[in-house]
Amino acid sequence: MARIAVIGAGMGAMAAAARLAVAGHRVAVYERAETPGGAVGRFERDGFVFDTGPGLLHLPAVYRDLFVKTGKEPLEQCVAMSQVDPASRHLFADGTDVSLPNASRAGVVQALDGAVGPGAGERWSDLVNRAREVWDATRRPLLEEPLHAERVPALGRDPYPAPPRRGWWRRRSGPLTLAAVAERELQDPRLAALLESHALAHGLDPRSAPASAAVLPYMEQTFGSWYVSGGMHGLAAALHARCVARRVEFFFGAEVVALVEKDGRAAGVRLADGSVVEADMVVSGVAPGRLEGMPPTESAPVPPGRFGVFLALGGARPEGTVHRTVVHGSDRAAELEAVFGTGPVAGYRPTVTVLRPDDPATRPDGEHEAVTLTATVAPHGGRVDWSDERTAAEFADRMVRAAEAAVPGLRERESWRVVRTPADVEAATGALGGGAPAPVLAGRDGRFLRPANTTSVPGLYLAGGFAHPGGGLAHAGMSGAMVAGLVVEGADWRGSQ
Repeated sequence: MARIAVIGAGMGAMAAAARLAVAGHRVAVYERAETPGGAVGRFERDGFVFDTGPGLLHLPAVYRDLFVKTGKEPLEQCVAMSQVDPASRHLFADGTDVSLPNASRAGVVQALDGAVGPGAGERWSDLVNRAREVWDATRRPLLEEPLHAERVPALGRDPYPAPPRRGWWRRRSGPLTLAAVAERELQDPRLAALLESHALAHGLDPRSAPASAAVLPYMEQTFGSWYVSGGMHGLAAALHARCVARRVEFFFGAEVVALVEKDGRAAGVRLADGSVVEADMVVSGVAPGRLEGMPPTESAPVPPGRFGVFLALGGARPEGTVHRTVVHGSDRAAELEAVFGTGPVAGYRPTVTVLRPDDPATRPDGEHEAVTLTATVAPHGGRVDWSDERTAAEFADRMVRAAEAAVPGLRERESWRVVRTPADVEAATGALGGGAPAPVLAGRDGRFLRPANTTSVPGLYLAGGFAHPGGGLAHAGMSGAMVAGLVVEGADWRGSQ
């Protein structure tokens, strides 16, 4: 039995902790905040409840497997989950309005044909079919197996099966990007916006993201969108409870500031109060660069952040309201430059996701409604200072104006709002710039991969969104499984068969 110190109580770190405890190790988690979950947080006020992180879960099988492997009670016995149907409603700049059913390929084709025009659904379906080939080629090496050095060259090649190039496209050179796929294969700016919105929601620039990013809508459309009653933080609370049941110790308000090494191995952690916790192994679930003594990793730009607006509304949620609506921006080029380039943060209408759960636990009574708005924005620091109240308030106003397309009379119903910027996220979680890491992707010579779960320091492992296989609720759970497998089975472990 080894003593294992886990840094952070995020989803990837807790997923590793639960599995390691079941394997017989003595596990202790040290978290700087007072609650578990990391980025999967919760804000409560006056009977209203809002998620501060992800609003939906995709690939629930990851957490079903985690709960099966760590206890008798399955996931559905620990949290109440339901599929969101329609999966999403999309409002485009030209007024087109389409709702896409959950996990129904035929239903999506029919909806797109009706809203965009005949043939639109087939073009979208053909693209998703090609994305399935990406899923089949990368599921194991990217999502189920640790990242070993010998696999990186193969993962640097994009598996997206692009159709033969003709005409002008034949003369184009360079790697195939998601934006190029959208332009060439979808042939409609609304379908292109639909495809690119999946990349944008994950903090990926469609102009540079590999074509393999088409796997993101494939995963959502194939495995569905799920909501946890009471908010997604309930999943974090359930995982914390599972860890406690497996005798994982938690120390909240205990910030780790440094890795401790002895004889070239990880030997514990040093806390902000100066005390040292000895351990045989260390699992770090926090962003690289935060801790003294951590081995260097290849530098990467700070990923975009999430800007949130929590709205307490008077008046009941209308019957038949869609859970998630994406209000697409009116100027794609300006938005992408503002988020990923050097464009100004002011002056463009952002793409806004509007979440309106039909959940009594999120509101004080039936005569009120809790609504969350989110947008992908440039990270805090550098060219955007999100701690500036005027900048944040002006951007929040633009988000609310955009959201009125999905929530008529929104401003008249508003009782109060709370703004959460990337600066707030950085302060709460420690993630540099409040950035939210994207899931890993194959292609572009490995630029969209994350550091491996093993490190150059024996006994030190990495879990969570800033390590393989990247960001997102499901990917965090996968990283925890990989770390546990490597600890229990050794560095040559190749994943579950």
